[in-house]
Amino acid sequence: MNRIELVEKIATENEITKAAAARILTTITTAIVASVKKGNPVQLIGFGTFKQVSRAARKGRNPSTGAAIKIAAAKLPKFVAGAAFKDAVDPKSAKRKAAK
Repeated sequence: MNRIELVEKIATENEITKAAAARILTTITTAIVASVKKGNPVQLIGFGTFKQVSRAARKGRNPSTGAAIKIAAAKLPKFVAGAAFKDAVDPKSAKRKAAK
């Protein structure tokens, strides 16, 4: 599913125009990006958590030359799926967890 299909789904499910649905989707994604950029996690219960993780500087190798290179530290976004989302994707896993 791409952005246009998601906007159409929001519009039809909520009986609103596609323009309004697009504005809603833009507002949600902008808010998530802004919060994660500040270092604050965004937790949507049952869906998952968006957060910022830090990757330390490290040494690596250039694959073509084999020369050692320095890889700079970086801040990256990370999404961790919630339990309900995982169970919806893989119901057999949920049954195995329940059986334990």
